[in-house]
Amino acid sequence: MAQRLTYRRRHSYHTKSNAVRIVKTPGGKLVYQYKKKQAGHATCPLTGARLNGLPALRPTELSQKRSSKKNRNVNRIYGGHLSHQAVRERIVRAFLIEEQKIVKKVQKLQQKSASA
Repeated sequence: MAQRLTYRRRHSYHTKSNAVRIVKTPGGKLVYQYKKKQAGHATCPLTGARLNGLPALRPTELSQKRSSKKNRNVNRIYGGHLSHQAVRERIVRAFLIEEQKIVKKVQKLQQKSASA
């Protein structure tokens, strides 16, 4: 007959946070080992794309105490928060808006000089 197993912690329900695997000890006993939840990759809030260069970690592992700044960001503006496509889109948009302002100013000057 198979050996009966009991949870080692007080949480007695079969939930995602209480996942276990059965392991045989060197003494021949079967015991439960608790599994950690699988970590998801960080994603860009604008594009939904996965952020490259960042490890897949649980939120607690991403905290300032547990991991260094080097592991939490990428050496780029908005690095570790936005994807490269989103950053590029923002830069291009800002540039085009500035260009539009300059074009409007030039058109106003041309209209003034044409009317005068």
